[in-house]
Amino acid sequence: MSTPDRLDELDQSLLQVLSAEGRISNAALADRVGLSPSATLRRLRRLEETGVVVGYRAVVDPAALGRATTVFVEVSLESQREDVLEAFEEAASKVPEIVGCHLISGDADYLLRVQADGVAGYERVHTAHLSRLPGVSKIRSNFAMRTAFDRT
Repeated sequence: MSTPDRLDELDQSLLQVLSAEGRISNAALADRVGLSPSATLRRLRRLEETGVVVGYRAVVDPAALGRATTVFVEVSLESQREDVLEAFEEAASKVPEIVGCHLISGDADYLLRVQADGVAGYERVHTAHLSRLPGVSKIRSNFAMRTAFDRT
């Protein structure tokens, strides 16, 4: 799918409202951005078809799942060969506590966001999963003290 060359102000307004209120009705969304419901729906469908809007999801409080501790994990790999990166990403995607995985520049190769049940829960994830991911040569863990905001 192709992304539109330029998002106009109305598209940006739609996206801003949807980012904050993903379950808003089309009528309420139309009212908020100053369009008719049919024009709003057409724009929204275009944004979906062109891949600007890639999905809708519920944002769940990690504490409700018993995973209130957020850990940012820097992972260095033995190699940056494509097959090593793919194997790492595939294996990491199967660990439910890993809720984000980013290939990064800098000292490490990946930055993971892990949600765990306290320090002991993270230790279990580290021992059972992180240290066994393919290609891993170094792991550095950083515990979040507080989340000031999260726009996911």
